[in-house]
Amino acid sequence: MEKLTAIIPTGNEEHNIIAAIKSVDFADEIMIVDSFSKDNTVKLATPLAHTILHREYENSASQKNWAIPQAQHKWVLLLDADERVTPELRKEVTDTINSKSGISGFWIRRQNYFMGRKVRFSGWRGDKVIRLFKRDECRYEDKHVHAEIISNGKIGILKNKIIHNTFITKEIYLKKLERYAKWQAEDYDNKVKEINIYHTKIKPLFRFFRHYILHLGILDGYVGFVISSYQARAVKMRYHYLQKYRDANRN
Repeated sequence: MEKLTAIIPTGNEEHNIIAAIKSVDFADEIMIVDSFSKDNTVKLATPLAHTILHREYENSASQKNWAIPQAQHKWVLLLDADERVTPELRKEVTDTINSKSGISGFWIRRQNYFMGRKVRFSGWRGDKVIRLFKRDECRYEDKHVHAEIISNGKIGILKNKIIHNTFITKEIYLKKLERYAKWQAEDYDNKVKEINIYHTKIKPLFRFFRHYILHLGILDGYVGFVISSYQARAVKMRYHYLQKYRDANRN
């Protein structure tokens, strides 16, 4: 039987950590990688996890790439603290790692919930992430935001979904988008030449149109409108912080 390490990165996740750990309690090792939480995350996790590691948070990819090689077992299941593994996915993961398929990693689709409501459209319908993979064959790309697993091996896809209890409030969502916009400024510095009206006006408007109309956010009601509106704001913030980044580097 193949053994599995579950890795959960945390940062002030006392409201999530117990449920997250319990959803992966079938793993042979549960590793918490905490970025020095100031709440009770570590206290709550300690009796339930096998390993607690501490590291200052740089970005998601850096944190995960630091943790992955420290897993005891060949197979890794990586879970964010606001995600849950369902019983159906649990069985599929166990069956998959024992199947000797020769595949290096697997995409897992996510069912997202925003402000407590299920999101069916709004650009999140096809959301999937590589979260089950072989420790020594996969790593995250070197990006500040939206980094994904890269591997020279074959990547498959699982049938069952992760439950993703994303943002409880609009305010939390906006804060994350602003944080991501600041990080993206550095990533986009080499991609964007001169910032103009296309970046600050047209791209935000098209982002709203894409999420709300093309991706049917209108069918998600108020939640779809919020997601679409805030995605448009995120694009505008990205170029705002890119300009600030460039101004600061000129001085």
